[in-house]
Amino acid sequence: MRKLSGKFCVVTGAARGIGKAIAKAFVDERATVLLTDISLDELDACGKELGCEVLELDVQNEAHWERLAKLYPSADVVVNNAGITGFETGPASHDPENASLEDWRAVHRVNLDGTFMGCRYAIKAMKGKGNGSIINISSRSGMVGIPGAAAYASSKAAIRNHSKTVALYCAQNGWNIRCNSIHPAAIMTPMWEPMLGDGPQREEAIKAMVKETPMQRFGEASEVAAVAVLLASDEAAYITGTEITIDGGILAGSAAAPGRAE
Repeated sequence: MRKLSGKFCVVTGAARGIGKAIAKAFVDERATVLLTDISLDELDACGKELGCEVLELDVQNEAHWERLAKLYPSADVVVNNAGITGFETGPASHDPENASLEDWRAVHRVNLDGTFMGCRYAIKAMKGKGNGSIINISSRSGMVGIPGAAAYASSKAAIRNHSKTVALYCAQNGWNIRCNSIHPAAIMTPMWEPMLGDGPQREEAIKAMVKETPMQRFGEASEVAAVAVLLASDEAAYITGTEITIDGGILAGSAAAPGRAE
């Protein structure tokens, strides 16, 4: 028996990056996984690679969630991972002074509205059984201010708080439906590739981006997935309304550079 044997899991934003890593880890633990995303070509390829069913799901579209609920009215685990930074189509002003209202709303529609509807779907899909696990992917940026990405930071902070509200609501109703949030910092995913490049300057760019991280490296998507497996499993039966930070120690405080042996 593996940790997730017999569980049906839904993962949003599963076509690549952290979502794909979580889906793979769930499959490795013998879960049945439904992969959802809006990037259909990548989604289909991921489904074939992992041997999973796939479904188009735009998390900001309520009709898509209603379709999911009709097709899959019951679930054991829901991972609300899909999200955007606001910089997907190129440079933009996302600071508090110059960000446009539409850009602000666009990020919140995907990140926050998508997570709200994902939690709502999950509660309805789990309350018949009376148990389940909701895992919301927030960010280190939801715990600190990010001057150049105000909407992203705001949306991820709201996810952090909403996860606690969902956890308390479910407990209040006597359901063993747990809700927790994961807060990754710099995780090596395709999102970072445009900033890192592929030339001789890549290693220098990586070093510059992690210089304030005590562990002096990017995290791996598989490391986020390992935490998701724990939260999805029955081993985490007493964990709800909590947040787990995966950031190489950056929020722990300042750290001296590693010393050299003399």
